[in-house]
Amino acid sequence: MATEFQKAVWNEIDKIPYGTTKSYKEIATILGKPGASRAVANACGKNPTPIIRPCHRVICSSGKIGGYSANGGTRLKKVLLKIEST
Repeated sequence: MATEFQKAVWNEIDKIPYGTTKSYKEIATILGKPGASRAVANACGKNPTPIIRPCHRVICSSGKIGGYSANGGTRLKKVLLKIEST
């Protein structure tokens, strides 16, 4: 069962437009918890529908890709981001 925080993170992920990204920190800040980047990343990892709910659009503040829980892992995340950037 999802926590309220996870649901809030997933709601923010749903708002990220195709072809754009947000950082874990940006989402944490939007939710009023600027120190909760790792918790946002954990919520992304618990996303039950990773391609439908586009958690691949959430990356590290440094620009690194971060993790991806869908089958294919970070390799798939890179492919999805590349597709969306063209």
